[in-house]
Amino acid sequence: MTLMHTTLAAVALTGLALPLTAYADPCKVEISGNDLLQYDKQELAVPATCKEITVTLHHAGKQPREAMGHDWVLVKTPDLTAVDQAGLGAGLANNYLPSGDKRVLAHTKVIGGGETTSVTFSAAILRKGGDYSYLCTFPGHSALMHGKFKFG
Repeated sequence: MTLMHTTLAAVALTGLALPLTAYADPCKVEISGNDLLQYDKQELAVPATCKEITVTLHHAGKQPREAMGHDWVLVKTPDLTAVDQAGLGAGLANNYLPSGDKRVLAHTKVIGGGETTSVTFSAAILRKGGDYSYLCTFPGHSALMHGKFKFG
């Protein structure tokens, strides 16, 4: 009987675990930034089957957005440095992004410690296997706060 109870318990636990993981949406990803100029992930990936993608940014630090703000900006990798440089003159009021910059594929607003923000965008702007990167455009942050974005 002990073997049977153990087997039934294992089956029951497995059955309970499947629905919890089955609800994770691969088209919704999360990333955190902190007061040490670090994202917690160097790469984000979503499948090419996504129609819409949501990226949620958490600021795990304590500093206000004026002192240590973070955002999440998606660009084609060759545009990363140019977008970062262009943002310097745009200022915090514009989330360090020039208005209407076509090189910016998607972006969040700049947030401070303890805050969370999200951006949802159509996957139609991406090409499967394309070369994409993300960065924080707060002045000086992109040197450490950048990563790869993989679609497909």
